[in-house]
Amino acid sequence: MKFKSIFILFSMLLLIVLAFLVLLPHFMLGPYLAGSFWRNNWPFILILALIFAVFNIFYFANRRLFSLLEKEDWPALVRYLEERVIRKNRYSSRLIRLLANSYMVLSDSASVMGLENKTAIVKPALVDANALVFGTARILGKDISGAVRFFETRKDRVRPGIKEWVCWYYGFALLLNRQFEDAAREFSLLARLSKDGVIAALSSYFLSETIAPLIPGKRLELRDISSEGRERVRRALARIEDWNREISRLSAEIHAAAIFKYMEEAGRWLYTTGISAKEELHEKL
Repeated sequence: MKFKSIFILFSMLLLIVLAFLVLLPHFMLGPYLAGSFWRNNWPFILILALIFAVFNIFYFANRRLFSLLEKEDWPALVRYLEERVIRKNRYSSRLIRLLANSYMVLSDSASVMGLENKTAIVKPALVDANALVFGTARILGKDISGAVRFFETRKDRVRPGIKEWVCWYYGFALLLNRQFEDAAREFSLLARLSKDGVIAALSSYFLSETIAPLIPGKRLELRDISSEGRERVRRALARIEDWNREISRLSAEIHAAAIFKYMEEAGRWLYTTGISAKEELHEKL
């Protein structure tokens, strides 16, 4: 549904509720009882009126932004956001995330890293808040060693909501950087302990299909850990339809979209006898 349609529907709903509370008592209860009703309920009416006002102010203040998002005009959206964020120095987490995601849609990893550098000077905390976007850009931009350093310095200090994904990407960056022992350590921990089924499955999958063959001395140990992780995920997500629903829910996130093909492959591995990792990844290694 379009942003404008959502705005109109929500505004109409609030107006109807306000009209019901303000006008209907006068016609149904009479002036005296209506006055008593208003005196008893004025805080609720005031809150609704404030919500209506704030919602309208927010929409009209961001109408250009919503219009560009609706049209999916990414180059124009980037220019608009650069004006607001960089030139007008309005570094907010929401705008930075949106600008970084827009760069990623345009496959402009260099600009994402440039935005990271500017943000680190103005508001360093916002780099940590958007660590997944900035770190993923380093991987897509082939700065693998830079991605390793980026995720390593942040995996223990980011907010809990993204901590496990940052740890997973740290392991993935280690794998791409051919630091197989270190990658095995990170993925083993996540395969055993992660409460996120997608993270646990991806970790188990890479342990079994990519890392174990590269570390012959630990092959059996890593595959045992992988099997435990696989069974743990399958207890939580019993059918491949459950898995597909989980990864579809994540598909709108840039950090997940970047590895979506591995999510699909991990799903096939989870619910079949297992398959080999894609040749593309082996080429990177």
